[in-house]
Amino acid sequence: MSIKTYQPLSLCDRWIQENNELVNKWKQQERGAEAVSHNHIQTHLRWCLSEFHKLSRKIQGIPPLVDHAQLELTVVYNACLCSVALSQFSEAELLLSQATERVIQMTGDDAISSDPPAFWKTLLKSMGSTTFTSSVKHLLCLQWAVWLAKCQLKTIQEFQDELFSLFETLSTEFGDDERSSERGKSSDIPILVMDPRRLIELLQTCTFIAQGAERLSEGQSSEALSGLQKASSLSAPRTLLAYTHHLSGLCLASMSCPQMALQCYRMALETDSRCVCALYQSILIYRELENTQAEIQALRLLHSTLLLPSATEPPLAGTPLLSPSVLLCSQSLNRMLSVPSALSVLHSLAQKCVLHGRVSEGVEYYLDLLAALHSDDQHGSPSQVHAKDPPLPRLPELYLEAGVALITARRPADCVALCDEVIGTTLELLPEKLVLEEPQEKFQVETRTVGAEGEDRMKMLLWTGAAYLLQGHCHTHLRDWKQAVTHYTRCINLLVKVHFKRKGFQPQIPSADMVGKQGTDLCILQRLKGLSLAGRGISFSQTGQLREALRDLHLSLQAVPDCVGAGLWCGEVLWRLGRRQEAAACWEKTWSFPAHSSVESLRLYLQEPQSGPLLDSTELRHRIQELGSTLSA
Repeated sequence: MSIKTYQPLSLCDRWIQENNELVNKWKQQERGAEAVSHNHIQTHLRWCLSEFHKLSRKIQGIPPLVDHAQLELTVVYNACLCSVALSQFSEAELLLSQATERVIQMTGDDAISSDPPAFWKTLLKSMGSTTFTSSVKHLLCLQWAVWLAKCQLKTIQEFQDELFSLFETLSTEFGDDERSSERGKSSDIPILVMDPRRLIELLQTCTFIAQGAERLSEGQSSEALSGLQKASSLSAPRTLLAYTHHLSGLCLASMSCPQMALQCYRMALETDSRCVCALYQSILIYRELENTQAEIQALRLLHSTLLLPSATEPPLAGTPLLSPSVLLCSQSLNRMLSVPSALSVLHSLAQKCVLHGRVSEGVEYYLDLLAALHSDDQHGSPSQVHAKDPPLPRLPELYLEAGVALITARRPADCVALCDEVIGTTLELLPEKLVLEEPQEKFQVETRTVGAEGEDRMKMLLWTGAAYLLQGHCHTHLRDWKQAVTHYTRCINLLVKVHFKRKGFQPQIPSADMVGKQGTDLCILQRLKGLSLAGRGISFSQTGQLREALRDLHLSLQAVPDCVGAGLWCGEVLWRLGRRQEAAACWEKTWSFPAHSSVESLRLYLQEPQSGPLLDSTELRHRIQELGSTLSA
């Protein structure tokens, strides 16, 4: 009877076994990735990296030997891949540098160029057909990943033909999938934590995407589109394919092909419903095409999508070890993939609805927005990449905008309550007098107040004035003319506290000719003054105080020369005073005002009210015709 003797494992075999056990532990973790948190996966990955490091130091503790080359380079590949996955790129480059230095010692080559592309070309050429050539190529894949993650696209461009040919080369060396599977099961061969062919597929697609974004940012839309079309035909996770369609849409939009761009954005969303950046860009196209209803529908969909937990990118199926987000981190690409915050989208949605006749929806959206701002809910995932859009208006302004929505929806009492909130928080902080200084460069710098505190007080004064203005509109809507006059007067009295100081002159109450760039404090002040004078003048006209009405309406037109309401009612008052030819001339002049193409650029509370007493232009034209007939008779 023969007795089996125990054969102790050689040092090399023990190292292979240790490597394979680490890889198998990671793969087991990988298979259950959906059931554990992202933090847990990252912790396990850091542990794997630490263990691979320890093993690598053991192997590199002996002189570089060709017999151990495949094992050593496999362990370095595994450690380096973990480093890249954890965004530890300097650590990964150090590992690659140490490994290639030992390869040079094994082959006995002389010093090689320090230029990265030349270094790798020379190294691969010197390898010939040695037994560990494929292992060196695996390391080259990781060098490619590091270059990509560090946005070294010029280096990749210099070496792109060789990099892109790696897939065919390694596929030949690995053989078919069945042979590769058998190779992985063998206990005497060190296994890899990720198939290099899958890594190359990921790198190819990410490279095309990064290069496309860079070219697009440089204005090379056609060249970018060509590369992205190649990327869309590759085997890649659906999130990356969606990115290629999205970026292709950006290229076509920049080439003035909006309909083709919309098709690309639609393909992006069909490929991956989480590609919210494509939905956002569709909104911008609809806005450009003035397709308001489609824009509102897309805004609503974008807002609801941003509130879902799935709006953030999860680990991609099939490649949880190395996320594309690690490889795609250029500023150009991040800008192109960004979207506004959920709150910003909700604000745009509310504003659009109010401006385009969907007032009841707009009211609900504004109330949702205010509720979200007052709650602890961040309203959307904090990890979503947000576009650098103009920030949300400050809370008092949102109250005022919501107030406009409420009065437009025939809810004046609710509007008054919101305005009371604004007045209650700002009124006691208002100064007795405020001086605006002329900017150093006319129309280049916004008219400013003295100091940051003064600027803040100016904002509060304008908000309070706007709140009184809206309350005046509410009482006008209720036909309570006395209260309307009272609130319009409060607005006017507040606004005349502001004086404008030109260089070399004494401070004075500003006039229309002093207004520069739209959106400045001085412009807002003048518009509030014009609207409040118009409101008070119209209110006087309803109580028979025609001379007071005419005075205020004239002053309103001096402050805001293109105020349609003031112009029409000025003509009406002149007509009632028997000055009918002047009235007709006033109406004709008002109808010649240019249409407000930039109405949406005005804050809601700075727009002319859509409630209260209105004049019918058809009836006014009929009056003018009758007047002409009378004069010619």
